[in-house]
Amino acid sequence: MIVRATLLALCAVIWAFAAPAQQAADAVQPEAPGTGAFATSPATRAAVQAKLQGQPVEASDWMIVAANPLAVEAGANVLADGGSAADAMIAAQAVLGLVEPQSSGLGGGGFLVWYDASTGALTTLDAREAAPLSATPRLFQADTGDPMEFFRAVIGGRSVGVPGMPALMQEAHRRWGRTPWPGLFEEAIRLAEDGFAVSPRMAKMVAGDAERLRVHPSTRAYFLPGGTPLAEGETLQNADYAQSLRTLAKEGVAPFYTGDIAREIVQAVRTFPGNPGALSLADLALYRVKERPAVCAPYRGHAVCGMGPPSSGAVAVGQILGLVEPFPLGQMGPDSADAWRLIGDASRLAFADRGRYLADNDFVPVPVKGLLSSEYLRDRATLLDRETALPDVQPGKPDFDHSLLRADHAGHDLPSTTHISIVDAQGNALSMTSSVENVFGARLMVAGFVLNNQLTDFSFRSHADGVPIANRVEPGKRPRSSMAPTIVLKDGAPVLVIGSPGGSRIIPYVANAIIAHLDWGLNVQEAVALPHLVNRFGPYDIEAGTGTERLGTALAELGFTVDVRALTSGLHAISIGGIADQGLRGGADPRREGIALGQ
Repeated sequence: MIVRATLLALCAVIWAFAAPAQQAADAVQPEAPGTGAFATSPATRAAVQAKLQGQPVEASDWMIVAANPLAVEAGANVLADGGSAADAMIAAQAVLGLVEPQSSGLGGGGFLVWYDASTGALTTLDAREAAPLSATPRLFQADTGDPMEFFRAVIGGRSVGVPGMPALMQEAHRRWGRTPWPGLFEEAIRLAEDGFAVSPRMAKMVAGDAERLRVHPSTRAYFLPGGTPLAEGETLQNADYAQSLRTLAKEGVAPFYTGDIAREIVQAVRTFPGNPGALSLADLALYRVKERPAVCAPYRGHAVCGMGPPSSGAVAVGQILGLVEPFPLGQMGPDSADAWRLIGDASRLAFADRGRYLADNDFVPVPVKGLLSSEYLRDRATLLDRETALPDVQPGKPDFDHSLLRADHAGHDLPSTTHISIVDAQGNALSMTSSVENVFGARLMVAGFVLNNQLTDFSFRSHADGVPIANRVEPGKRPRSSMAPTIVLKDGAPVLVIGSPGGSRIIPYVANAIIAHLDWGLNVQEAVALPHLVNRFGPYDIEAGTGTERLGTALAELGFTVDVRALTSGLHAISIGGIADQGLRGGADPRREGIALGQ
């Protein structure tokens, strides 16, 4: 069992070491280790140092990794009491919605990948937010037809899609739950009523976004009490959130989609001053979680499996891995500029295809099989057989039995997201990425939680030169996502559970960590802590302050434009088994506040 005092001390130190998230296009450097108000115990400092030095947490029975220690504790206690990975996810996510509202919560959505140990089956659930039935392709266009300025579109009711997270929690419990539903909310309710300490990350996000948080009265009152941003270490209570959770615990999610909470959501969205939305009670009542076919791609004798459309995550990760598989990355190693040339240009090719073809395939035919076919990737990989960076990257033409006449996406894909990886004592594995999209979503708070702005993940343009864009807004459609919750299988059994927040950089974050683990032999903690080198659209983003400047210089000599910047992923991974044993090893990204706990 977990010793609460020790865990809370560990939380404090991890908060002191954690780097704040990237906000929009700007990044904030992390504070120096040891300067945080919570860094007190030498023993817990040593534990954090072990994590930062690449030492995974080891266990034999179960493991959970998530973005905040209080959420990890809630999930770990459920697992220790015999609960399933689905039960632990619900408990952890309920706490995350309280202590990390800038990233996820009841007002957002997500994607879940589940491996069932008893059957060997892989299930993927789509709880992406949906556009209102009254939405039109011009939702984010000015009267002139030009795209709206991003934050003009984000802040208010216009950007809010039907939240999917409560429905996902209930559906996961219906399928795989072992613990009674009401008890899974008890810890989150207790923390909301008694109060929790505002973490450094949350405080910095509030301070950095204070002007936008002032726009709506409910949001301003909670995050800027008395007009002042919440401070690190301040005790924060949320009675409205506790009441919402009590309602869900007692009645299930029906009140959220057809009852009092639904009416509060619709009222707030439709009356937002200056930028109301069109969400209706019918939109909420009609929402359903959708089971989608898992998308799996081969890599080095493994199957890398994840979420298909409307997420672009599994397709793009699979493409990157398939494009580099012909090359001996393992021999090159993580210090090789040529290895990163291959990975970066493979990512550019995948993103070119993503921009043209990926969208909600309930509305737009998506050539998933063609994009991941061995013949197509082998042909595209010949473009990488060179010594310098690709001068130009264009979408390919995969085999498909529908029209491929599509224009390229025109829009934004900015983070705020979270990820949970879990393996339970029965051997079930869960990978779930959830989000409210931008930091604090639409900056609109209802019933104690933040509402998403996920509709701005649609293309702001509907056509280009008379050609339709796959990811345009349509009634009831779900916007394209980059979330990539992933389970890697070997001989049909899971060996790696992984995912990350980070906007469209999620895709290379996850692909690179898989390469680090499978090709370069890094343990999961080393893999998630590896300095980031990310290329999506041409410029190579190099993580600042990580000693990768030499690689940046070498990549510039190979023809890339290099941009040194903070890259705040939130990779959370569990490796399962190995050559010598069948143990569990958890790795939590040192750039954020998360930890791994196991037994």
